[in-house]
Amino acid sequence: MWNILIENSNLLLALLAAGAGAGIAAGMFGVGGGVIIVPALYFTLSSLGYGETAMHVSVGTSLATIIATSVRSVMSHHSKGAVDWRILKEWAPCIMLGALGGSFLASIISGRALTIFFGSIALLLAAQLIFGRPTWRLSDDVPRGPVSWAISTIIGICSSLMGIGGGVFGVTTLVLFGRPIHQAIGTSAGFGAAIGLPAALGYAYSGGSVENLPPYSMGYLSLPGFVLIALMTTTLAPLGARIAHGMNGGLLRRVFGVLLILTALNMLRKVIFG
Repeated sequence: MWNILIENSNLLLALLAAGAGAGIAAGMFGVGGGVIIVPALYFTLSSLGYGETAMHVSVGTSLATIIATSVRSVMSHHSKGAVDWRILKEWAPCIMLGALGGSFLASIISGRALTIFFGSIALLLAAQLIFGRPTWRLSDDVPRGPVSWAISTIIGICSSLMGIGGGVFGVTTLVLFGRPIHQAIGTSAGFGAAIGLPAALGYAYSGGSVENLPPYSMGYLSLPGFVLIALMTTTLAPLGARIAHGMNGGLLRRVFGVLLILTALNMLRKVIFG
């Protein structure tokens, strides 16, 4: 037992640190922590010799941890009246279908392509959050019917490919449809469970026959990663939510955007320059 812990101490410490940062980020930004978990796991697994599968395992494990984080985070925001449950109920089915489809799409994409996708999309979304004006709107309210089904499906697919809980896409989308930043964050926090469950199952299944996986992995899902990160994120998500509701909305948008830019640049630097 002790030998196993010592041999994998670097990985275990990285998982705990990623979970702590992800928990606070999840509560603050409604992002499920994936924007921190995926890069942290990716760099850790790559340095330990799992380069071929590092990105897929990082994404799959992140999606699994997001389930618990999402539930804890959305309840914290609900206590402050910042969750639109109508949107959650209407969007959840299509988000789940999109997330499941995205997990199987990822199995045929190379780790390099998956990393570039993550970084590129994150940069675009960050630019909108930092430079976009509060008056920019696609409409005055969130659409319903076929348009909302299409939007929620795309959110599910893209979030599954990036290993994030829907907050990155959900916050941006809801803000563009006229929702205040705090409500956009609170509502998007609930997308995580709808994305994480089907997507994590898909990653576990699609990676079942892959070699060079980290120890105690089930397909592209690291079981130690799931347990340790989920423990840290669920513990610290309420702290992040309290920090968010004590911040000005404009400042919160910019902080969220800067976090995305730093994450994206790190990912792209790693995959392009090695």
